[in-house]
Order: sequence, then C-alpha cells, then structure tokens
Amino acid sequence: MMGKTTWVIPDGFLPTKSLGEQPSHEAVCVLNLTDEHATINMTFYFEDKEPLTGFQASCGALRTHHIRLDKLRSHSGEEVPRGVPYAIKVESSVPVVVQHSRLDSSQEALALFTTMAYSG
Repeated sequence: MMGKTTWVIPDGFLPTKSLGEQPSHEAVCVLNLTDEHATINMTFYFEDKEPLTGFQASCGALRTHHIRLDKLRSHSGEEVPRGVPYAIKVESSVPVVVQHSRLDSSQEALALFTTMAYSG
C-alpha cells in the first residue's frame, strides 16, 4: 500500500496581494490510491498564536484532490490567514500521498514551486 496517514508541511504562506488574473494561492495536493474515501483534516501552526483546527476536505477513492488553501474554510468559518507564515499537519482517514504547491503572483515575475510533504 502506498501512502501515509499523517503528513507535515513546514513552510506555508499565502501572500496578501496578487497581480493579474491568477490569485496567489497554495494547494495541498492529495492522491488517494486506496479503494476507500479519504477524510482529510488539517491543522495550521503559527509562530506566535495557537493552532487553527477544524479544516476538513475529502478525496475520493482512486482520486486526486487539490485543496486550495485560499478557498478553504474551517467548520466555524475561519480562513487560512494571509501574510503570516504557518505550518500544516495533514491527517487522513486512509493512507494518501501529499504534495504542497504555491503560486506567488504578488509581483510581475510569477513564482511557482512544489514539494513533497514529510510523511510521519
């Protein structure tokens, strides 16, 4: 079986501004290679405040889901804050593979990067 149930992304950051038509954003990219639906829970950690919890998404069996963090809301309606560094713990109900991507369109020369999350 491929995948893990716990993943960590130490470097998260949503820029406060965007230029042009493409908004700055990050995505937690999930690949579910199992025959079961995956429930994904995310916790956001900060340098100077308590973690934010209650962020949930899903990924169907044998599917992928790119969870846009600029559109994600917690159960209580909280958003992922912009302009603040954070880290993310991703927990899944079944083993999945997790990748992290960021598009920074805050300046004319767009920056795009992606990296594999750390699996626990």
